[in-house]
Amino acid sequence: MAETIYFWYEAPVPADLHVAQVYGYLLCPQTARVLIQEYAGEFNLPGGGPEPGDTDMAATLVREAMEESQVVVVDPVYLGYQEVHEPGRASYAQVRMTGLIAEFTERRPDPDGGRVRLRLMTALAEAPAILRWGEPAVAQAKATARIAKQVWRLPVDSPAPAGYVD
Repeated sequence: MAETIYFWYEAPVPADLHVAQVYGYLLCPQTARVLIQEYAGEFNLPGGGPEPGDTDMAATLVREAMEESQVVVVDPVYLGYQEVHEPGRASYAQVRMTGLIAEFTERRPDPDGGRVRLRLMTALAEAPAILRWGEPAVAQAKATARIAKQVWRLPVDSPAPAGYVD
């Protein structure tokens, strides 16, 4: 049976490739840790599919981060995209961005499904292993680290210890 294949590109999404999702590596400027959502033992980045009211990919990320993890995101930066090849389906893009967490608000159910996710804050270098997304996640974390160091001057190589934020 054929399996899904992912190709990572640090480039703009081609105009003819549908953007199916926008996920973000969101960093806390005080701790230099990245947010990973946890629900029922599964881990993911905040994000989701673009909706008609979203003006751009950054708007999708900001909206989804608030809905899913109740965080206010500022200064979103585009990292690149994964081109996804699934058997029996046209190829599509999964966009990856990064941004800063300006505020953690009170956790509440996601309007899409009612899930209340835990907010694991961990070292950026640990994110690929937690997410279990393989080499594309390693490349995405490296791209995030470049932005974090060059643009925001965050010490992502020596963050605060991992923990949950409630």
